[in-house]
Amino acid sequence: MNDVLEIAGITFRSRLWVGTGKYASFAQTKEAVEASGADVVTVAVRRTNITDTESENLLDYIDPKVYKILPNTAGCYTAEDALRYARLARAAGVSDMVKLEVIGDERTLFPDNEALLYATKELVREGFIVFPYTSDDPIMCRKLADAGAAAVMPLAAPIGSGLGIRNPYNIKIIMETVKVPVIVDAGVGTASDAAIAMELGVDAVLMNTAIAGAKDPILMAHAMRCAVDAGRFAFRAGRIGKKLYATASSPLEGMLI
Repeated sequence: MNDVLEIAGITFRSRLWVGTGKYASFAQTKEAVEASGADVVTVAVRRTNITDTESENLLDYIDPKVYKILPNTAGCYTAEDALRYARLARAAGVSDMVKLEVIGDERTLFPDNEALLYATKELVREGFIVFPYTSDDPIMCRKLADAGAAAVMPLAAPIGSGLGIRNPYNIKIIMETVKVPVIVDAGVGTASDAAIAMELGVDAVLMNTAIAGAKDPILMAHAMRCAVDAGRFAFRAGRIGKKLYATASSPLEGMLI
């Protein structure tokens, strides 16, 4: 349908991006990723062995020739740690892209936006393609975009909470504020949450726990694939306006009585 997502000169065929944590096995991860139809797969540098070629490796199951591997700095609580793991992933030949996370609070896992902005500027200066995970703050998203972020990734709700989009109005303002793609990240719980995000007009949705934590991760991955497609189609189609009173589907005007 000629609806291509392009970021930093890279073409993405799916608007559903998925993570690889919390699955029962690498084999289950592979099956869920395939069911999702995603071509972007995020991998935590700190928590996986993607840089270790001597042992069983996630990349033995998720082929970098088939998928775009997006290393992330999950679990980093300082800008220095996040920078270190981003550089490690690139040095290992994984990717020039990085999903940048700098966590500011252990209980809520909300981002430390001050440290995030610093790390974004540094990685952009070093030639990385940076996708920063941030709060749903239009001002911070604008600062990240101005710093050279390839896209901004505001949370819908706290990581792993499954609460869905708590503040759709901020997401809409972010889309009006920045000129880079907006990818909703964190908080999606089920297919309807993904569809709502896409109906708002965001460019993509990234999720992990909503799929990996489901009773049937493979079936949920397929559900999320359908939901993202449906939400995108609905956004492009343009919904009808909301009215207080009914409007007949078959008007009487012009009918022969």
